[in-house]
Amino acid sequence: MWRIKELPETERPREKLARWGAAALSNQELLAIILGSGYQGVSAISLADKLLCRSGGLMGLKDISLTELLEVPGIGEAKAVSILALVELSRRLHTFEPALDSAIESPSAVFDLLAATVADLDREKCIVLLLDNRHRLLEVVTISIGTLDASLVHPRELFKSCIRRSAAGVVLVHNHPSGDPRPSLEDKMLTARIVEAGRILGIRVLDHVILAGQSYYSMREHGLMD
Repeated sequence: MWRIKELPETERPREKLARWGAAALSNQELLAIILGSGYQGVSAISLADKLLCRSGGLMGLKDISLTELLEVPGIGEAKAVSILALVELSRRLHTFEPALDSAIESPSAVFDLLAATVADLDREKCIVLLLDNRHRLLEVVTISIGTLDASLVHPRELFKSCIRRSAAGVVLVHNHPSGDPRPSLEDKMLTARIVEAGRILGIRVLDHVILAGQSYYSMREHGLMD
C-alpha cells in the first residue's frame, strides 16, 4: 500500500492543495490532511477512506461522536478531537452572522439567509428578522426554540425586540424538522395573532416563512397574511 510520501509530489494532498487549491482535492484527500498520518501499513488517505465508509460518507461526520471515532482503527484521541473541531467549525461557518444592511425583498432571500442555520435542527426554532423601512436587515433575533413539533411564541417577546431596534417591519421565520414546509393550523393562528399585534403597534409583519430542508413556504405568497 502506498504511503503518502511515496506518492509523486504532485499527488500528495498537501502539495496538491498548495498548487491547485482545496477545491481540487477529494473528500478523502482533504480529510487525510486533517488526520495528518495513517498507521502501520495504512496511509492517511486510506484511513480517511475507512473513516468515511464507517460514517456513511461526509455528511455522516456531522453527527459522529468521540466514542465512534475512537472505534475506528488508527484514530486516536488526537485525530478524533481534530475531526470534531473541524466539524464544529464547519457548523459555525454555516450559522455565521449574516451581513446587516442587506435588503430582504422576497421569501427566497429569507431562505438563502437562514436555511443553513436551521438545516440540522431536530426541533422548531422561531426567528424574527428586524427590518428598517427600506427592508434592510437590522438584526436577526431568535425568539424561541420549541419542542420536536411546535414552537412556543408570544407576540410580546417578538415585538419587544422590534421596539428596542425601532424596526419598521418584521419577517417571522421558523423551521419544520419534518421536512414539510406547509403551515399547520397552529402556524396560521400564530400568524394571525402576530399580524394583529403588529397592526396595533404600527409594525408591519411582512411575511411568515417556514423553512424545511431545501424548500420553503411563504404565507404572504399564499394569501395568508391578510
